[in-house]
Amino acid sequence: MNTAPWPPDRLEDRLRTLAEERYHHRHPFNLRMHEGLLSQEELRRWILNRFHYQRHIPIKDALILAKLETSEQRRGWVRRIHDHDGRPDDERGGGAVGGIERWLRLGEAVGLDRTLLLSGEGVLPGVRFAVDGYVNFCRNASTLEAVASSLTELFAPDLMTTRIAAWERHYPWIEPEGLRYFQVRVGQGRRDSQEALGLVHQWAVTRADQERVLEAFTFKCDVLWSLLDAVDNATTSRAEAAGVR
Repeated sequence: MNTAPWPPDRLEDRLRTLAEERYHHRHPFNLRMHEGLLSQEELRRWILNRFHYQRHIPIKDALILAKLETSEQRRGWVRRIHDHDGRPDDERGGGAVGGIERWLRLGEAVGLDRTLLLSGEGVLPGVRFAVDGYVNFCRNASTLEAVASSLTELFAPDLMTTRIAAWERHYPWIEPEGLRYFQVRVGQGRRDSQEALGLVHQWAVTRADQERVLEAFTFKCDVLWSLLDAVDNATTSRAEAAGVR
């Protein structure tokens, strides 16, 4: 049995194969979203529940940051926290606000009050469970595994680009400012995923390491899929309760 490490391009091919099978771009809820088939209520439910994930991104990144051993690595990774939390002078100095603020503005663009989003009221138990699982994974896993779990960002920019076009076409009732989160994340996702991929290639020196990378990536795909399952099941349950088939 050959246990030699794969060359970098082979590992990336394995990641792409897994993503094609398991990344949430294939989830039925996302497919319906991009086909313009979601109601306003369904979109609002997704935005409210996805915000629970968004607000925990800088928390999981802080946990990963604490694992990094060099100043160079920490300087690169801390930027992710700033990207989501913003900086103290963003509003006063006219700089770009963070991703959490942009998501709150997305909520407002579809008619959700930011107070509701910040309260966490209405977040589904399945969403809480999935997000808690991801945060705890980043807390307890090895540095390699925690960083590898972020590699879903390799495939996020294409999803964001698809979503922007779909929302502009199918959901014109959403204020254009609401799309700003997705627009910004296209570039950020490409930058961050390449940075993480470089670290993974540097650290995954054995076949066993590379297998752990794939397992961590699969786990993150399952987190994202489970989150959508919870939202989708809530939508289905309401439709059935109303007698819709």
